Amino acid sequence: MYAVITTGGKQYRVEEGDRLEVERLGDVDTDVELRPVLLVDGDTTLATPAQLAGATVSARIVGDAKGPKINAFTYKAKANVRKRWGHRQHYAVVEITKIVKG
Repeated sequence: MYAVITTGGKQYRVEEGDRLEVERLGDVDTDVELRPVLLVDGDTTLATPAQLAGATVSARIVGDAKGPKINAFTYKAKANVRKRWGHRQHYAVVEITKIVKG
């Protein structure tokens, strides 16, 4: 059985025991409930909101992670205007513990 969940504006295909990096959700060692968009169990596919009313995906936050460093630089010629900045996204590492059909 697998599910497609949505979190942080992105969708992920997950099974029980999977670990994935998602947008930051909370503190380490806390349990979270994620909303499934699609649930597949063998030949059965649940996709409509009425079918997914009782379905849940339970996950546990097991750690933190950081994305790659992104550096940017802009300047304007002949005006002595220069600007440099960077960004590094923070992620939460979650482990899928249970998928319930409902």
